[in-house]
Amino acid sequence: MKRLYVIGSSNTDMVVKTQRFPEPGETLLGGDFFMFPGGKGANQAVAAARAGGDVHFICAVGDDVFGTNAMHGYIREGMDVSQTLIIPKKASGVALITVNGDGENEIVVASGTNALLGADHVEQALRDHQEPAMVLTQLETPMDTVAHLAGLCRSKAWPLIINPAPAQLLNREILEHLFLITPNETEAQLLTGITVNDEKSAAEAARVFMEKGVHHVIITMGSKGSFFKSAEDSFFVPAQKVQAVDTTAAGDVFNGVLAVCLAEGLPWKDGMVRATKAAALSVTKMGAQDTAPYKQEFT
Repeated sequence: MKRLYVIGSSNTDMVVKTQRFPEPGETLLGGDFFMFPGGKGANQAVAAARAGGDVHFICAVGDDVFGTNAMHGYIREGMDVSQTLIIPKKASGVALITVNGDGENEIVVASGTNALLGADHVEQALRDHQEPAMVLTQLETPMDTVAHLAGLCRSKAWPLIINPAPAQLLNREILEHLFLITPNETEAQLLTGITVNDEKSAAEAARVFMEKGVHHVIITMGSKGSFFKSAEDSFFVPAQKVQAVDTTAAGDVFNGVLAVCLAEGLPWKDGMVRATKAAALSVTKMGAQDTAPYKQEFT
């Protein structure tokens, strides 16, 4: 198995359940309150570790209680966090999440130290590593860092997976020669201009990504499933039907598990089926990292 570097955000998620989302200016009395470890980078790293990956997580946290608790959790999950950047007197990232009665969520993130994970630190953390590796990142850290990481991976011939969330534009320099991009419908529309709502429109959006230089594309469509396209193949993997309680980290679980499957050398469809099963299991529980299933649960 290739070593998997996950480079991205670490947050603490503060969650309130309510029957419906408030209108602008409206105050609602919610239900239960929960506090969970989160952040798209950390969620994906934990999902990958529980899937059996050799995970090295590179992030930035403060020396506050949120950062300290997060680090303890990552070590318990068996991840290597020796290259994590701990920044004194700075606040760690937090996310404020509202979950409605249908299990859908609205999220506001205060980036904190995630905004301070610079290209220079990533360069230093990866500079001396030459063995084959796979890299997974997202867009909750500075775009300059993502762009530098893309160039670094090209120079090392390391496959880079970008989960373009939260939705932001990516320039051609980042997309060109990218091993894999994994947008959802909203992100795919922003990046391609094509409204994605079914397999046909997903195929059209994937074609646009490939014209921009991306080698492989997976567009996730929530409860519908996910679509894969490369120069050699294309196919659709339907989602499993479950009763959703909280969809907060479903995409992160999908990406973390998929990255491990690819690092293991599994075929694309087999990896997507495993990742789809894992994501379906995750939405049946409340929370983010804690919902990621273990390998024996989805294989």
